[in-house]
Amino acid sequence: MTPGKRRVLPDTELGRLVEQLEVVKARIRARVAHPFRVIKRQFGHVKNRYRGLAKNTAQLVTLFMLSNLWMARRRWMATMG
Repeated sequence: MTPGKRRVLPDTELGRLVEQLEVVKARIRARVAHPFRVIKRQFGHVKNRYRGLAKNTAQLVTLFMLSNLWMARRRWMATMG
């Protein structure tokens, strides 16, 4: 829901329930979007080339694995030093 529509929600039980639902959806979107940001910005994957389904799938799986390592690096560094 857009912020303008959320602002005009009525101050009723239904309005508060819709607001809570939107907060939950925003949390899920943020958790899902972060790995894609890492893949695009850190590893430069902005376009898929036409190399066949197997090669493209292998590249994406590898990039998601690398993004998981990239996001976990701070925790690992904290335990090492």
